[in-house]
Amino acid sequence: MTAEGTAVVCSGCGYRAPADEPYPFQCPGASSGDDIDHLMVRVLDPEHVSFPWDGDPNPFTRFRRLFHAYHLGLRHGMLDDEYVDLVRDLDRRVAKVDGQGFSTTPFSRADELSERAGFAPEGGIWVKDETGNVSGSHKARHLMGVMIHLLTMEWLSLAPSDRRPDLAISSCGNAALAAAVVANAAGWPLQVFVPAWADPAVLDRLVSLGARVTTCERRPGVSGDPAYHALRRAMDEGALPFSTQGPDNGLTIEGGETLAYELVTDLAAEDRAMDRLVIQVGGGALASSCIRGFEDAALLEAPVRLPRIHAVQTEGAHPLERAFRLVRERAGAEPGPSAVVDAMAYARTHRSGFMWPWESEPHSIATGIVDDETYDWAAVVGGMLATDGGPVLASEDRLREANDLARRTTGIDVDPTGSAGLAGVLSLLEEDAIGPAERIAVLFTGVRR
Repeated sequence: MTAEGTAVVCSGCGYRAPADEPYPFQCPGASSGDDIDHLMVRVLDPEHVSFPWDGDPNPFTRFRRLFHAYHLGLRHGMLDDEYVDLVRDLDRRVAKVDGQGFSTTPFSRADELSERAGFAPEGGIWVKDETGNVSGSHKARHLMGVMIHLLTMEWLSLAPSDRRPDLAISSCGNAALAAAVVANAAGWPLQVFVPAWADPAVLDRLVSLGARVTTCERRPGVSGDPAYHALRRAMDEGALPFSTQGPDNGLTIEGGETLAYELVTDLAAEDRAMDRLVIQVGGGALASSCIRGFEDAALLEAPVRLPRIHAVQTEGAHPLERAFRLVRERAGAEPGPSAVVDAMAYARTHRSGFMWPWESEPHSIATGIVDDETYDWAAVVGGMLATDGGPVLASEDRLREANDLARRTTGIDVDPTGSAGLAGVLSLLEEDAIGPAERIAVLFTGVRR
């Protein structure tokens, strides 16, 4: 680890990005057919970093000392005040575009929901409400973190500011809207690749924000998301990945981790722990961010433990659940920690045997979690195995039930994707897998549009 406090390392092959690399987004060691799950991960040095406990409401200034760009900036002579000014200036511009900037989102026990679900007073469901976040979902956290990094690199003259390459993202909705808001605020050109069934209202909003939108049709015999394939082609032509898929831009996880850091600080303030965190999973960046955020906090000796992780997917498309089963089978009937570590190490270097695109085009009312594959699968599978958690499949009826219950009991206008974690909780309750005194955390991640 370098003295700056952070490094960016590939979790698949161990490659370490040079300290001054302005775009440590993808592993240069990745090559087609090597079957390694290359993913650049920001790692912290606890000798030089501590967990921040101040009450700044903006997560990107509050948790700045956990960001790679911050430490790189300090090493090149950037002052703390100058970094904070850069973040606050961008946040003000985001607020001009979207009507609000970033602030800590609410996390509290949903009393009526907990009672309706049959929990005892000492247990229940705690909801982290991201529907009031920038652009109406958690996705903007990921992309704000990436944009702060890009602007810091310009400030340091490690990247040119006079010939900015295009940014590019593939998305069906919330991630694209978040990307367009943040890119517009920064004055950065953005390409957005969307599926043929994307919501026309979302497309209109993207165009109004200045994004160049390309609709991508599926082609017979070609597996995987056509919008994602188009994103990869744009990256090959020089566009920078401004996406929420970790393998394409490892630093997108940094911004998402602010959600977990907020959970850690809220739980520590109440001297409370969650028994389980039930998270909806499509591409996997949200769950990966939460797992890594709790792991970072544990590394820095924050007094909060990682809860049991459950990842929720639809019955119509569940590549993560399939990967979990395959890794679990390799680890053995009753695997110990070393067997799990060995199984995960094998899976990371034999990706095609554990994660591949779903065989047919998936459909669900929870449109945001029907990704053809779970791009950030390894961190999520590893997190579930390490915490004795596991995947949960939700039917369409259960997804509708959960969304109706969520909106009626909490007053939060969450969409079916955003309440899919609750669908997982209801399924676990039906299986008697959760006790009435357990404390369960869910994330309401997207507003109904």
